[in-house]
Amino acid sequence: MKRTSVNPWNWSLKLGYNQAEIIEGQTRQLIVAGQTAVDEHGSPQHAGDMRAQIGLALDNLEAVLKDAGMDLSNVIKLGVYATDVDEALKNFDLMGMKFGSVQNAPPMTLLGVTRLAIPSLLFEIEATAAA
Repeated sequence: MKRTSVNPWNWSLKLGYNQAEIIEGQTRQLIVAGQTAVDEHGSPQHAGDMRAQIGLALDNLEAVLKDAGMDLSNVIKLGVYATDVDEALKNFDLMGMKFGSVQNAPPMTLLGVTRLAIPSLLFEIEATAAA
């Protein structure tokens, strides 16, 4: 798979994402449902702690990718939902650490929402991956 970044401006690179990417030569695509801060039984974890919820949601995303034979380097698009965008952005260094370690800056959208499916959840991340 060949990825070509498209960035008519460079400001988004400082935030860890490309404006767009051209994806060529993929043979498999994975659509990942929103991952949140739940344990292996689906029980919400870390009520009120945005940083811990982001960390666990990212761990859960990695687990789904691994089960599909992929990793964070295969992610080509992210959708992020947060009940408090400012608090999420304060903790986006976690995103940078995870995706930076595999040198990936997939296009991303961050949306502020009133609430998520389970009221104690603060953060959700969905992904599209390709190989």
